[in-house]
Amino acid sequence: MIKKNKAIFLDRDGVLNKKREDYVKSVKELEIFPNIAEEISKLKMKGFLIIVITNQSVINRQIITIKELEEIHLTIQKFLKKNETCIDKFYFCPHRPDENCECRKPNPGLIKQAINEFSIDASKSWMIGDSKTDIQAGEKAGCKTIFLKQNDSFTKILKIIESKEKQVETSK
Repeated sequence: MIKKNKAIFLDRDGVLNKKREDYVKSVKELEIFPNIAEEISKLKMKGFLIIVITNQSVINRQIITIKELEEIHLTIQKFLKKNETCIDKFYFCPHRPDENCECRKPNPGLIKQAINEFSIDASKSWMIGDSKTDIQAGEKAGCKTIFLKQNDSFTKILKIIESKEKQVETSK
């Protein structure tokens, strides 16, 4: 039997960087949370792939281009690389809510795509997000979920995952 990977699926805005009511539209508007690299590095050391799943209707609203979105994601990667870690892949949905696509959270399309591409075991994976739609997408994909409240730190999430992982190990 082929060993499957485990992953941490992260929403972007509000989890990796400060959320803006008018969208993150450029690198200048991107405010990456300072401790995020350290926490991602710890998760990677525990054997998790780190995959971003983000709704970016800002593209189909014609506010920014895919190239501008890629620049934002490249800036996040450069920040993480300076801290000796990285995101394994960014997945984004460019659709507006009224387009009713399968990839926009709360639908699990992008998570399922990542599961297939990276041979991931959803039951050993987590979706972490700051909105109800993030959690719904994770649940629909068969992942465990963590709702990140506005003032929660990523360190708190790491502790939750560590304690759940230990519970699984001790029950074997």
